[in-house]
Amino acid sequence: MPKDKFFKEIANKTHPNEKLVATHCSYCGMQCGMNLRVDTSSNKIIGVEPRYDWPVTLGKMCPKGVTAYQQTNHKDRLLRPLIRDDASKKGTKEGFREASWEEALDLIERRFKELQAKHGKDTLSVFSGVSMTNEKCYLTGKFARLALQTRYIDYNGRFCMSSAAAGFLRTFGVDRGSTLPWTDLHETDCLFIAGSNTAECHPTSMFRIWEVQNRGGYLIVVDPRETPLARRADIHLDLRPGTDLALANCMVNLIIQNGHADKSFVESHTNGFQELLEVVKEFTPEYTSEITGVAPEKLIRAAEIYGKAPEAVVMFARGIEQQHKGADNVSAYTNMALVTGKIGRPKSGVATFTGQGNGQGGREHGQKSDLLPGYRKITNPKHVEEICEVWGLDPEEMPGPGVSAYEMFELMEQKTIRGLYLLCSNPVVSAPNVNYVRAVMKDLDFMVCSDIYLSESAEYADVVLPTTTWAEDEGTVTNLEGRIIKINKAQEPVGESKPDWQIEIEIAERLGRGKYFSHLKTAKDISDEFRLATKGGYADYYGATWEKIDRQHGVFWPCKDEADPGTPHMFLDKQFYHPDGKAKLCALPYRPPAEEPCETYPLRLTTGRVVYHYLSGNQTRRIPFLRDMCPEPYVEVHPETAAAYGIAHEEVVRLHTRRGEMSCKVKVTEAIRPDTVFVPYHFGHDDSVNLLTIPALDPMSRMPEFKACAAQINKLESASSPLTKATGG
Repeated sequence: MPKDKFFKEIANKTHPNEKLVATHCSYCGMQCGMNLRVDTSSNKIIGVEPRYDWPVTLGKMCPKGVTAYQQTNHKDRLLRPLIRDDASKKGTKEGFREASWEEALDLIERRFKELQAKHGKDTLSVFSGVSMTNEKCYLTGKFARLALQTRYIDYNGRFCMSSAAAGFLRTFGVDRGSTLPWTDLHETDCLFIAGSNTAECHPTSMFRIWEVQNRGGYLIVVDPRETPLARRADIHLDLRPGTDLALANCMVNLIIQNGHADKSFVESHTNGFQELLEVVKEFTPEYTSEITGVAPEKLIRAAEIYGKAPEAVVMFARGIEQQHKGADNVSAYTNMALVTGKIGRPKSGVATFTGQGNGQGGREHGQKSDLLPGYRKITNPKHVEEICEVWGLDPEEMPGPGVSAYEMFELMEQKTIRGLYLLCSNPVVSAPNVNYVRAVMKDLDFMVCSDIYLSESAEYADVVLPTTTWAEDEGTVTNLEGRIIKINKAQEPVGESKPDWQIEIEIAERLGRGKYFSHLKTAKDISDEFRLATKGGYADYYGATWEKIDRQHGVFWPCKDEADPGTPHMFLDKQFYHPDGKAKLCALPYRPPAEEPCETYPLRLTTGRVVYHYLSGNQTRRIPFLRDMCPEPYVEVHPETAAAYGIAHEEVVRLHTRRGEMSCKVKVTEAIRPDTVFVPYHFGHDDSVNLLTIPALDPMSRMPEFKACAAQINKLESASSPLTKATGG
């Protein structure tokens, strides 16, 4: 029997009293296809099987994916609302009692109305996330602006995908994370991957990456660490954290100098070439090596391989984006594709590895402080009118733009914001400078948190509302390709938990704004309104009906109507989204990291992920297998650095910066630069590396600089003077 037929047959087999529900993983932007196994006698999820019919991952799953189903019926699930009666215990699990939905919603209604009556509509804020369906993300934006009538809404994608969004918008005039489908990747001739630990963060992409090399193609990796991906690379550009902009400028300079630029493409389809040429010419291999620490011969060889490749894809992730110049890094690496004309065709282009499951769709439809559905700008009167027509709202009533996620915490400190509605996010773990974030959240007048578990952030709430997991609701998400896919409900919500969209509608009705929401009875109702609201926008989902999504194995946006199959390849007509139809080549002078090493803090600290955990770890740290495989944070230290400090493998040390400190075990490894240390960020309370990170913000994307700050290590027995834990920036 052919292998494909065999796998298809076994994937469709079920045991007695069991059904399979086709859906997708709840974690990263790969959104791997899976079948949830449901016991029909109890209507509970009992397991998972891979989907071999899903074209993106072809049955591949990672350790997180195969255990994701264990979230839904976990013993830690919140089953009823919680109300805190003892405000002095904020920041702990204590001081809560169970309450009815009626009592919890009564309290929210009363406190929200009191705060707004005393301090104005904008005293309330919404901080949301993108591990939700498009429908929930859309409704959350509408909830903030119409139910709460506040300008202050932002989301955790500000800490994840915002630099990619800003860079793509500036370069292309549109933000779609990949200009080509993932099913093209293994057929290209060269993959240039910067700042992505792909084998751990997006492991189900790896079979396509290996296939490029198996076919005789090349893999170039830019990373301070020798990750599993970097170990297999033909060229590993092991740069100092925070120096990507210099390296990207060097690549463009060498490509041009070596005659690999596509002059016809550049002249016909781009603007800004002469300005770019003037900026990059100083980035010789020797000068760039001084900044980045990468050997000149490596830089020369990498530019030659990419320049000569008939087809090539430039890819990147948080390593280049989570910097205070992340948007510049994105545009600078994208310059490589534009200068060579390797974009707007199959097997070539630009792509970013999306961190969260709906990191693409979640940023397009109204959760960002300055955006409305369909990637419309809230500062554009025409865009406001288009959305107000769908919502039945007078354009004069639309709140204006707010501020970015971290800046909302600053407004909380100033008492401009006094109330917070938090959902699908855990900022006291995932935000930078966590000591500061904890302090301002603790001092809020009133905070509501909607979550499936009592997260570290929920510990600061006055009311905690039990919401549902991805497997207890339905809707769409948009994966890292820009492919809109369908999430299907596998079981009924546990306890008294409710979907976030239902909670928001109930609160809206209590606030006297039900006329804008009461017609939305189901997730499908929201989907229909959501598609209509995106119609005519850059991110146009109007033609992506649930039926078409099932029929086509997903639909790529833009998809303008029923007859439109969608857009797997962007810019095939070589028309970009700027008014003149041309892409912008961005001339970007180098800027160093916001905080360079010094005598007191001589090391460079960078952060990232491990294969066993997801984001703040609120979900994965509760799964026994994943927790056992990586139970605590650690600091990677090069053997030379360990010897200089007199520290040993698995010794506990104190790592500190100007903002805070943490203790963790040392992992001595040659896979890190001697001037750099690395800590994974999935852990909470005193184990959070974001106690140390710096909130220097990108001027365009407002992304904090998670990937580079100055740090020091102390042996515990020699740490004579205690470090005062700072609360400022």
